[in-house]
Amino acid sequence: MSLFKHGRYSGYLRPISYIIDLCIINLLAVSIFFKNIDPIKFIIIISMSWIFISVYSRFYEVYRYTREIAILNLIFRQFILFTLVVFAFSGFFHELNLDSKTLIKYTAYSFLVIGVIKFSIYFLLQKYRSDFGGNFRKTIIIGKNKQTLGLENFFTKNPEYGYLHKKTFNLKDKTEQELEACFNFIVSEEIDEIYCSISELNNKQLNMVIDFADNNLKILKFLPDNKEIYSKRLKYEYYDYIPILSLRDIPIEDSFNLVIKRTFDIIFSSIVIVFILSWLTPIVALLIKLESKGPVFFKQSRNGFNYEEFDCYKFRSMTPNKNAHLYQATKGDQRITKIGKFLRKTSIDELPQFYNVLFGDMSVVGPRPHMVSHTNMYAKRVDKFMVRHFVKPGITGLAQIKGFRGEIETDKDIINRVKYDIFYVENWSLLLDLKIVTQTFFNALKGEEKAY
Repeated sequence: MSLFKHGRYSGYLRPISYIIDLCIINLLAVSIFFKNIDPIKFIIIISMSWIFISVYSRFYEVYRYTREIAILNLIFRQFILFTLVVFAFSGFFHELNLDSKTLIKYTAYSFLVIGVIKFSIYFLLQKYRSDFGGNFRKTIIIGKNKQTLGLENFFTKNPEYGYLHKKTFNLKDKTEQELEACFNFIVSEEIDEIYCSISELNNKQLNMVIDFADNNLKILKFLPDNKEIYSKRLKYEYYDYIPILSLRDIPIEDSFNLVIKRTFDIIFSSIVIVFILSWLTPIVALLIKLESKGPVFFKQSRNGFNYEEFDCYKFRSMTPNKNAHLYQATKGDQRITKIGKFLRKTSIDELPQFYNVLFGDMSVVGPRPHMVSHTNMYAKRVDKFMVRHFVKPGITGLAQIKGFRGEIETDKDIINRVKYDIFYVENWSLLLDLKIVTQTFFNALKGEEKAY
């Protein structure tokens, strides 16, 4: 009974999930959608393709601590790849005469069923852990500080993740005897996972913990201390047999992610240009011209991807002035026209930047580009400001929906903007882009305090 409740059988969940999903995609195809195809040929090709893209996309790498949004992202990524494979199969075996509607219907049904099952297993396991105490892992923490106490609180407050925390060791004197007592406790209590604070141990003691974990088949994980390098999402690679750590992993640099983001940018910007800007531009142009002389569009040099300069377009919202390229708009700025005030409040003045997106200078979502003069100034004043130029700038961004848009009044504004921009660069996903776009739309409808 203790073995059952301990939950070591959970390692079988991944192969079982493979089998279930393979059954779904093949049964739906053979019995419902593709009744005239050779089932053997289809099953072999599609099954092998499914396994291959699942390994590539890490579709089955779902753990007890994985968040729901991450699972949804995995499902979406797998869906795109699998749809491409199915259409490739149809094109290669064109004699089967599989129409596009049937293919889309097939992949949509497949992922609807697979998604429901995947989330059902995820939530059923959480329910099983919290209500019945099964599928758990016994844990201990070595070192007592703010971070380890936070982890201990996570273990105790979230039983659905299945961690049974037994003890946190406070190594006051940091002696080898204290570590030996900790090791004895781990053995006697049959601890599964050891969490160790890097800052609480010296190199010799860390090696002792590593050796003990290896020799006793214990899972060992480390908590970073307050040193900056440990707080990064380090990328681990091998050059031959030499392990190499990269300080920053940028998801958009992945070729697949790059194609996905660029495709999203082209489709979204094309929709806005065709269905909104096509009729809105003449109206806005007329209103701008009626109030003040000057061009309809305002062009300004800004720094984009890899720090390269490009011309950023907006609807003109100010009277023509020589300082437009040097000074940012402020609250009550006398340069802003009446129609310009409305355009800025509703963010309509930013819409021409969708042409920048279509041309490839910008993205729909990304760090907002600054004027060249401001970029040079902040690069010297704000730590890690230049990191935001690892990706294309965006019409909207994470910092903007978090309240850090418009005028930079204090150093806190630009520091927080950079913080959110760096988080976006290091944690990009298409779902995050969609969330930011949706929130931007709602913010524009209700109006923002700093939209002036």
